[in-house]
Amino acid sequence: MPALNALKAFEAAGTSGSFTRAAEQLNVTQSAVSRQVRQLEEQLGEALLERHHHRLELTEAGRALLRTLQQSFDRIELTVRTIQQKSDLNRLRVNAPPTFASRWLVPRLAHLQTRHPELELSLTTHLQDSLADSTALDCAIRFGDGEWEGLDSSLLMHESHIAVCAPALLAQGPIDLTRHTLLHVLAGDNQRYLTWRHWLDAARIEDVDTSGGYEFDLLDHAIRAAIEGLGVTMADRHMIEHELAQGLLAPVRDIHVDGRQSYWFVVRPEQKASKPLRLFRQWLQDEVAAMR
Repeated sequence: MPALNALKAFEAAGTSGSFTRAAEQLNVTQSAVSRQVRQLEEQLGEALLERHHHRLELTEAGRALLRTLQQSFDRIELTVRTIQQKSDLNRLRVNAPPTFASRWLVPRLAHLQTRHPELELSLTTHLQDSLADSTALDCAIRFGDGEWEGLDSSLLMHESHIAVCAPALLAQGPIDLTRHTLLHVLAGDNQRYLTWRHWLDAARIEDVDTSGGYEFDLLDHAIRAAIEGLGVTMADRHMIEHELAQGLLAPVRDIHVDGRQSYWFVVRPEQKASKPLRLFRQWLQDEVAAMR
């Protein structure tokens, strides 16, 4: 087996694409990192990195080795952290989408505390958090199609979209969507979710121009804008339970469309047998069932 220092040097260089950044990360000199990677290549009899003027590029063999090393180092780090934190075994580090966390999960955490007082949560909503690459997380709630390579996912809930607005707009008479501002949620840079078009088709409403209106990167902001009377938004019924119950929002029509994506509970396969994770997943599923 190659020396661990050489493997770590290659992993840092391959991930960062730079001997300089790898050296800073490992707190050694750039020449030391370059030398260790070169010795590793000589031992394997295979080039792992192609050296360019200002960057490093992985060869096919380098990509294969880097992928395995990243997974292995992540597992080592996870095991070491578990051993070091024996007094913290009941703490779950959870990542969830911002709107789901603030509108669905956090309002229900008192139920979790009552049912499992031994569990403690660290909740983050950073969109860039990756469960596959980060051992700082134990589990995640993801929005998508349920397919994430190398991860185990369990369905929580499907979206159910309805068109809603402030009751004051409805008080003026039937809503004419050609005359009101449409509020959209962005799926990515300059790309909207097609929820409005799907709902209009289901409602058999034509001649509505969906190209205009306001855009928001979070559903939470679109919901807030609708409450303030800015216009009409599409929202997942599960995310606006409180506003519907309190009369802050009202459906434009009694029509809903199922979303094309869903919310999923996601863990690493090697951790799905963990008792705290099993308890948390079962509680989530029970909360969804109670909501129905």
